Amino acid sequence: MTRPQASSQRQIDNDQVIVTRWDFPPEAETGWHCHDHDYVIVPIHDGKMLLETPEGNREVMLQAGVCYNRVEGTEHNVINIGENAFSFVEVELK
Repeated sequence: MTRPQASSQRQIDNDQVIVTRWDFPPEAETGWHCHDHDYVIVPIHDGKMLLETPEGNREVMLQAGVCYNRVEGTEHNVINIGENAFSFVEVELK
């Protein structure tokens, strides 16, 4: 199954952090990737995403303004499985 690619815009990249905005139209995905840093996600919009992981898949509900964090080495593919677009800001800690 071919999905559209989520778009990203790197906003800050300095000695301390990498800040990237991600935009997901319905059915868009990031593609499989592994995080090189601990990171925090800050949802801009509510949304429903599927996380494909080596341990299995799980659905996650995003709520605008409700943050969460993950650790370096997290491997997954993020897919928008909702009917509406959503966006979040990813803050990677160097």
